Amino acid sequence: MITGSATTVDSLSWQEQLATSIRDPKELLQKLELDPALLDGALAAHSDFPLRVPQAYLQRIERGNPNDPLLRQVLPLGTELLATPGYSNDPLEELNANPVPGLVHKYHGRVLLIVSPNCAINCRYCFRRHFPYGDNKPGRSEWQQALDYIAADPSISEVIFSGGDPLAASDRQLEWLTSQLEAIHHVKRLRIHTRLPVVIPDRITDHLLQWLGDSRLFTSVVIHSNHPNELDENTRNALVRLRNTGITLLNQTVLLADINDAPRVLGQLSERLFECSVLPYYLHQLDHIAGAAHFAVSDELARSLHRELLATLPGYLVPKLVRELPGIPYKMPINLQHAP
Repeated sequence: MITGSATTVDSLSWQEQLATSIRDPKELLQKLELDPALLDGALAAHSDFPLRVPQAYLQRIERGNPNDPLLRQVLPLGTELLATPGYSNDPLEELNANPVPGLVHKYHGRVLLIVSPNCAINCRYCFRRHFPYGDNKPGRSEWQQALDYIAADPSISEVIFSGGDPLAASDRQLEWLTSQLEAIHHVKRLRIHTRLPVVIPDRITDHLLQWLGDSRLFTSVVIHSNHPNELDENTRNALVRLRNTGITLLNQTVLLADINDAPRVLGQLSERLFECSVLPYYLHQLDHIAGAAHFAVSDELARSLHRELLATLPGYLVPKLVRELPGIPYKMPINLQHAP
């Protein structure tokens, strides 16, 4: 990992850390002392889906190691530009479930709000890397259409803040939107899907904890961590603060080739998540988004890995093995097959 770096995040606010994220592939390669031969492919893929890596995350990546599991999640590669049959720009057909700007309604009883079009970090396997955020970033005055949609459907009991990353939005904006949802009687739960507590732990501010803790809505935060090396002590402290506010913490992991497709890594991830007050929730098979085929893991290996977790961990530390398919109103479990 990087130590003694000239760049420190200790004195920067989370907003400043967002603003100073690395967005230049050449700078990333130089800071991590990586082979310059990687630059041409990185620049080509960066032009299709931009690089974005916060300094706080960079400092957990091992210098000089092109196979570092955190680096592989964020480094653009020329292979992303190869067309792969079965991979598309909208593999979950979310545009068919986008009735008003900023709102996605795929599942019974819950809707997803695109609270922010931006992320703190651009994961190369992101299933929304081609999502039309330009058409789905309403301002405060335009949110009324989405709020009216929710108010008109009494079956909606849960609202999910998503994006992008919803915690890339300001506390002021999030607090206002939450207050509007609290005024809708049939909305009972708020869920926030975010990677920010992992990549910029300083995002968990006193103000954030205050308005989350004061909400009448039953609140859960679903983080996204794929490797135990992501969960350093700063991240643990941020997550424990969230849990101490009474918020339920869950984690979703994407199964990724040569990053976490080993039982030892997944087992360590589950153990470390629990040390951070987080329960493993889902282990996702990769969504077939164009540009991410090189991350795919076979179902046979996925089942084998999941069986190993079941055999070595207590049940509450074993995430559900699932995939998401267009038109299916739930996460599809990947059934285990007993080894012969």
